[in-house]
Amino acid sequence: MVEVARILICGAGIIGLTIARELIKAGYGDIVLIEKENAPGKHASGRNSGVLHAGIYYTPNTLRAKSCLKGNMLMKEYCRQRGLPLFESGKVIVAKNEQEIPILKELFKRATANGAKVELIDEQQLNEIEPAAKTCETALYSSDTAVVSPKAVLDSLCDDLIKTGSVKIVKNTEFKGIRGNTTCVTNKGSIEFGTFINAAGAYSDKVAHAFGVGREFSLVPFKGIYRKLRPEKASEIRGSIYPVPDIRNPFLGVHFTRGIDGSVYLGPTAIPALGRENYGILKGVDSEAIEILRRAAVLFSENPKFREVVFTEPKKYLFKYFFEDARVLVKDLKPEDVIPSDKAGIRPQLVDWKTKELVTDFMVVKDGNSVHVLNSISPAFTSSMDFARFIVNNYIKNTA
Repeated sequence: MVEVARILICGAGIIGLTIARELIKAGYGDIVLIEKENAPGKHASGRNSGVLHAGIYYTPNTLRAKSCLKGNMLMKEYCRQRGLPLFESGKVIVAKNEQEIPILKELFKRATANGAKVELIDEQQLNEIEPAAKTCETALYSSDTAVVSPKAVLDSLCDDLIKTGSVKIVKNTEFKGIRGNTTCVTNKGSIEFGTFINAAGAYSDKVAHAFGVGREFSLVPFKGIYRKLRPEKASEIRGSIYPVPDIRNPFLGVHFTRGIDGSVYLGPTAIPALGRENYGILKGVDSEAIEILRRAAVLFSENPKFREVVFTEPKKYLFKYFFEDARVLVKDLKPEDVIPSDKAGIRPQLVDWKTKELVTDFMVVKDGNSVHVLNSISPAFTSSMDFARFIVNNYIKNTA
């Protein structure tokens, strides 16, 4: 067990690993990452769809907007340099009806403002790009959207870091608290640190609260469940097919994603979950479930946008409703084309309890010798390499 570290990072998901990578590039050493699981990226980082987003959805000048496209390019280049799987798939966003066309055009404006390469295309062009998709009059096409293997990226980053000799990744080591300003207490003992970086993902609020930081914020988990297309049907999907989202909420809706192995997944949902690791019906439900239900009840009563999610998303546990969301995106889909999948993820979504609103941008808070990444929501995997550079340059350099 490491007892002293110049820089201690809590969490070895994509954010923790890429921050460590940027620290090494900036000349730092004696870096320790603690990870409560037996391998990095066991949760959100390793359970996402692997899509590299291309800066379409995000309000211009937000951290998500600024880092997404740059992160996309950096991740692609990293995969090319390391020989990692990279499927430059492209993506279409389709409209179900005339009412969604103004939102599609708003997405085009946002994407253009963010520097993304996008096109508004007609039905004939859509048929040439993605023959299985259907739309009402127009669709949005992103050629820069791609798909990677999250596990391959995470494993490669770990190997890179360990080879430097300046980074240690300590597994099965859980953050338990803080003693004074320079000692982290874990289940395996204490670690003294100069600088502490909280990249704990679904537990980042708990870690921050232990430091007395961000007490007005806490995370509410949303469950993403997936299904698959049977292999014969999957061959009809060339890339990714997305719906026009409800831009009032930070969720993208059930969509089709062709992965690097040729499989096509449908999902994810955004179902309010009962635990930070509630991947099954009851699996991952623990003593915090009552508090999560209380928070959800407050949001339900005071936030109409959250209330809409509660009314629509839990129904998608049932095949009928999940299938209906998917069916309207393509020309031909039968119930027998869709098969079960054990893939599931949790999106930990930060809530500002002063306003009762879901926080829609990344959030980083510095307090003394600690830095807290509090809302590493999608597109955090895509953004990670640029976002990590931002964190190191703005919150750590010249202070650690």
